[in-house]
Amino acid sequence: MKKPVLIYGAGGHAKTVIDLIRALEKWEIAGIVDDRVPRGTAVMDVPVLGGAEVLPDCHRRGITAAVNAVGGIGNYAVRWRIFEKLKASNFTFPTLIHPAALVEPSVQLDEGVQILAMTYVSSESRIGFGSLINAGAVLSHECLLGKCVNLSPGALLAGNVQINDFAQIGMGATLNLGVKIGREARVGNSAVVKSDVPDGGRVYAGTVWPYIRPDHKPEDKTYRKIA
Repeated sequence: MKKPVLIYGAGGHAKTVIDLIRALEKWEIAGIVDDRVPRGTAVMDVPVLGGAEVLPDCHRRGITAAVNAVGGIGNYAVRWRIFEKLKASNFTFPTLIHPAALVEPSVQLDEGVQILAMTYVSSESRIGFGSLINAGAVLSHECLLGKCVNLSPGALLAGNVQINDFAQIGMGATLNLGVKIGREARVGNSAVVKSDVPDGGRVYAGTVWPYIRPDHKPEDKTYRKIA
């Protein structure tokens, strides 16, 4: 018998989540919760039940699992606030792995992780609470992701990469072996990261990190570009 589950969020990522849940054939989608979309609106034939005010009643009716379908790209706090609302109403967070993804048996996944199609997660990696691994990402051996990390489609992580809480990695970005990405850091689309990025650091789309000025001299250590 399928278990009931709520989806929080009615935007584009919600549509991806709906197809993911349907592909797993384990959960029955009880409805969508969204604070801005009118009750009764249908998203891929799934009705919007209302905003956050309906959460306690849903839980009382036996719907105790919920999926966060707010991507929060560019602003992790938006996604994290949804987790806090759901936690306050005592919901649990299933970990969802698309059937077309490959996750090695030695990988550790915390609650609420979402792994989309065509992604590969290699040996002895660990992915923290609520992290979102988008389609086509590759995580090589022993990668460590903190909570609420967002990997965009096609992100490529070499072995032993560490990404701390709330960091966001853009589409097609490449992270070299052993690199550490700081808390709340952001790496832009197609960037190449060859060295650690500090907490709150920004690596711009299409650049190589560390950024080296055209007039850089080998003895000059002040060449990293952070905004």
